[in-house]
Amino acid sequence: MEGLLLVGIATLAGFLGGKLSNKCGFPAVVGYIVIGLFLGPSILGILRLDFVESVGFIADITLGFVAFIIGSELRFSQLRQTGKSIMSIIFAQSFAAFAVVALPLYFLTRNLPLALIFGAMAPASAPAGTLVVLQEYRAKGPLTNTILAVVGLDDGLAIIIYAFAAAIARASLVGTGSLSASTAFARPFAQTGGAILIGVLTGMGMALVLRRVRTTEETLIIVFGSVLVCTGLCNLFRFSLILANLLLGATLANTFLRISRRSYRAIQLITPPLYVIFFVLAGAHLQIGLLLRMGLVGFVYLIARTGGKIGGAFLGAAIARAEPQVRNWVGIGILSQAGVAVGLAIMVGREFSGLGAAGEHLALLTINVMAATTIVFEIIGPLAIKLAISRAGEIRKRKRDDEPARLHE
Repeated sequence: MEGLLLVGIATLAGFLGGKLSNKCGFPAVVGYIVIGLFLGPSILGILRLDFVESVGFIADITLGFVAFIIGSELRFSQLRQTGKSIMSIIFAQSFAAFAVVALPLYFLTRNLPLALIFGAMAPASAPAGTLVVLQEYRAKGPLTNTILAVVGLDDGLAIIIYAFAAAIARASLVGTGSLSASTAFARPFAQTGGAILIGVLTGMGMALVLRRVRTTEETLIIVFGSVLVCTGLCNLFRFSLILANLLLGATLANTFLRISRRSYRAIQLITPPLYVIFFVLAGAHLQIGLLLRMGLVGFVYLIARTGGKIGGAFLGAAIARAEPQVRNWVGIGILSQAGVAVGLAIMVGREFSGLGAAGEHLALLTINVMAATTIVFEIIGPLAIKLAISRAGEIRKRKRDDEPARLHE
């Protein structure tokens, strides 16, 4: 079936799924994902996996805009008040998720590479689904600000944790000689630094151009092109596009706040359909049959990651003496898992499949389990976010449809 027709079907069907989800009291993103499951190979087979993979650039564009929007909400004046709490939560929940997953898997399997790799998968969050739910309910308050910052920034730390864990896992499989300083130290920090550099430089260039632009249409063109350039450069050099675009938005917000607000309003004109397409395609990529194949490792991963994220976030918030609504509910709001974790699983497939039978088994198990558990986390994640912001009293009434919502003014 023709590609544009399939994208159109995905958009309209996803819109209806979102409305039905709202009728049931669920976030619209749950409806988008469920529609994708129905249209995907698991049920109807209208959206085939080869088609979903061929339009992967849509996911990159959407994630770029998601990261840009999150970055535009991160202002240094506010981070000075909550920065200690945010960093404490990021580090505590990331390392807790790693440890709480890795330790039981090691004692269960006595397989160190397996335990390290699955532990490294656990810290990554899913900023796209988180942002869409927060925007849908016009969430505002300390918990919302904290959740945004955590899901936007913890992917950078997740990549670094993965790089170290993967280096040790490879050394365990093929010998200690493979554990080089370059692999274990230089590469992850170079990738993180490169993403930051691209984001900041692109943001500064975009700010200079936007100072001379007055209309919404011209602003949209400049922002759209800048996000694509930033995303494309990151894909070219294999840097984190989420981290780079987050810094792109943060650079603009902290240098020219008025221009940042104008940019935010401009891109609200195009992001809603991108969100629908992104999550329908994400749903189509999930295969229900994998749930039956994830086995004990997958079940342990699901339970341990959930406990590690919630417990670690609570500990980090308690150490930083965060507000009660942040301390009690931030862990519930960061359970979503998608793109980064799946991307890391694909990296495991590339890096370990050639390391003998043990490496090939680890690569195949990682990809299957991560694909299966992502189905669960993509469904319960948005529901958990709604629960968290509802219990914290941060859900607001919606404005009229012609007034774009900003998470906080």
